[in-house]
Amino acid sequence: MKAILFDLDNTLYPAERDLFSLIDIRINHYMKEVVAIPDGEVDGLRRRYWTEYGATLQGLIRHYQVDPEDYLDYVHDVDVTTRLQPDPSLRLAISQIPAECYVFTNGSRDHAERVIAALGLDDLFVSIFDIRIADYQPKPKIDPYRGVLQQLNAIGDDCVMIEDSLPNLQTAKQLGMTTVHVGSGTTGNWIDHQVPDAACAARLLQKQTNRPKD
Repeated sequence: MKAILFDLDNTLYPAERDLFSLIDIRINHYMKEVVAIPDGEVDGLRRRYWTEYGATLQGLIRHYQVDPEDYLDYVHDVDVTTRLQPDPSLRLAISQIPAECYVFTNGSRDHAERVIAALGLDDLFVSIFDIRIADYQPKPKIDPYRGVLQQLNAIGDDCVMIEDSLPNLQTAKQLGMTTVHVGSGTTGNWIDHQVPDAACAARLLQKQTNRPKD
């Protein structure tokens, strides 16, 4: 494998840490305080933008001409250390993967760097591919994946995608990537492996990569 792509939020750390709730509050505040959207319209607009565009940001760009960099700075201005701590087990597992590892996130690079630092993983990723990779289009849109592959000079067959989101993994599989779902429950035929957490995903890849060839 040429590249191992880790999603960030709710993948590198458990969803139970509830970090996104802090960001969620900031998104609502941004819509009300910066964009001046009436309080009663915020929830409905967010649901509509998620359905139509895959992310709140895309809706705000299209309908309110917001500055995406201002939005990203504002909504990710949270103290991640209140929810995340170093994870030695995860660090060891990722460090032993015999392939280059990257982060591929719908968040911002700054947010990803803070999360990685809080988890004690600062030096384990070659690079971070963030929401800017395809003009602020989010996963599971296909353009961000194509942007990552172009940056890597790779094809889908060269890559493994580790994610908590089933729709995001479905796009990865369409491009030929090996898919690892971090989570539980029913999945789909586009999922190659399912594991409970990122450390288990890393250990799985150690075994897969080191398996003797026939």
